[in-house]
Amino acid sequence: MFRPKALGGALTALVTVAAGVFLAAAVSTSPAVAAGTGTGYLHTSGNQIVDSTGATVRLTGINWFGMETDNKTFHGLWSNNPWRGQLDTMARLGYNTLRVPYSNDALKPGATASGINDFVNPDLIGLSPLQILDKVIDYAGSKGMRIILDRHRPTAAGQSPLWYTATVSEATWINDWKMLAQRYAGNPTVIGADLHNEPHAEGTNPAATGACWGCGDTTRDWRLAAERAGNAILGVQPNWLIFVEGVSCPSGGLSNVWDGDTSNDEDCGWWGGNLSKAGQFPVRLSVTNRLVYSPHEYATSVYRQTWFDAPDYPANMPAIWDKYFGYLYKQNIAPIMMGEFGSTLVDPKDKVWLEKLMAYTGTGVTGMSFTYWSWNPNSGDTGGIALDDWTNVNTAKQAILQPYLIPPTGGGTSGPPTGGPTDPPTGACTATYRQVNAWQGGFQGELTVKNTGSGAVNPWSVTWSWPSGVTLGSGWNATVTQSGTTVTAAAPSHAPSLPAGGSVTVGFTANGTASAPGAVKLNGTGC
Repeated sequence: MFRPKALGGALTALVTVAAGVFLAAAVSTSPAVAAGTGTGYLHTSGNQIVDSTGATVRLTGINWFGMETDNKTFHGLWSNNPWRGQLDTMARLGYNTLRVPYSNDALKPGATASGINDFVNPDLIGLSPLQILDKVIDYAGSKGMRIILDRHRPTAAGQSPLWYTATVSEATWINDWKMLAQRYAGNPTVIGADLHNEPHAEGTNPAATGACWGCGDTTRDWRLAAERAGNAILGVQPNWLIFVEGVSCPSGGLSNVWDGDTSNDEDCGWWGGNLSKAGQFPVRLSVTNRLVYSPHEYATSVYRQTWFDAPDYPANMPAIWDKYFGYLYKQNIAPIMMGEFGSTLVDPKDKVWLEKLMAYTGTGVTGMSFTYWSWNPNSGDTGGIALDDWTNVNTAKQAILQPYLIPPTGGGTSGPPTGGPTDPPTGACTATYRQVNAWQGGFQGELTVKNTGSGAVNPWSVTWSWPSGVTLGSGWNATVTQSGTTVTAAAPSHAPSLPAGGSVTVGFTANGTASAPGAVKLNGTGC
């Protein structure tokens, strides 16, 4: 979630939701380029994010929220699209990174996840929020995606201007981060911690009580708190990136707009979006090359900032972005991670804003990275990339973002396959089946088919038969359909080829008596 610029008492009445971007730019003129999200853990070099080999990586991601709410897990698990199917679509569209907001409530012992369609997602039945997160991380990693964890709220009830509240202490905040760092240590799918979402002003100056930057008050200075938490995390997991958002007003308070004196009124920005003081007061971490600054940026559907109605709009926007965060990138101080950005695009000005913002990030692997807000269609003031069915896509938004997306290695957009199918010789495949779960009137299974032939199968297609009365519920890792008693799993567009020695696992749920697939074939050849 995010909040707009501090505009006197109007701020408290504004309720919004947020989006995101990561900056990974090149310093050299001819940087090494890593496919997808690179190899191993990531670190920084000047204003670039690079992989373990030193190759430049651009994170082009998306937010999937819900774990910060009362549901304590990803939203959309109530839909008819299985959770794996939703990740399949994200990867196919070119989103190589997933930013996952959470609240500390979801991490508590005994926390329970709700809002899950058990019929569509039977493998999530009875799992805790963290166990569901484990599964999402594992599957996303298998597709070459990266994960950034985002402490979005102290509790599911709402955001806070500071990183602690009366009920969630700074110690709890830091200890929960250390727990997560330990839980995913050794798993390079999880690349870092977005320490706290949208620190912002509270109270009227000179009696400010909100998050400041560089003010020196240890109870309010977000820069100092970010150092304490970031260094605690790096003490447990030195390979993580530490993502630090901005504030709204560097003083931590709202200017007194009723005093009639505007000479000292402070220049504020979006909640979490103002990094104007980071150059003067940088975040100092105990491990070098781990810091990424992470501003948020929004359009009129969130709040109508004054700059949207300036006579020179949108030509005025690059200078505004430079002032709040872009200078850190342009001066080679650190990478920028614009952790959230988005709009409903209802206002024509918002479409122009998104087009100009994406152009500002730059094209190619050396451009600024990002995680768009959001996958979720139920983000009230931005909408999502997914439509209300959590399956189909908002093509207007996707068309603007598409030129800047770099698909994850092993799962992304690709052109149509060339040539016709390549069938392996007879008997050149094997099939194994595992029943994952069963319940009254249905079951879940996984069929793994291995290409034991000498050549690739492109595009691949697996068929099998079921007894009469067994019907397909849902499928993933392929386009799964049923005609009569025959089921066909066709290769997804992002992974059409099955190489020699390679295997594919098709997951499904079905209605009826649990039955193993029979007469399994790979492109017509029996296994």
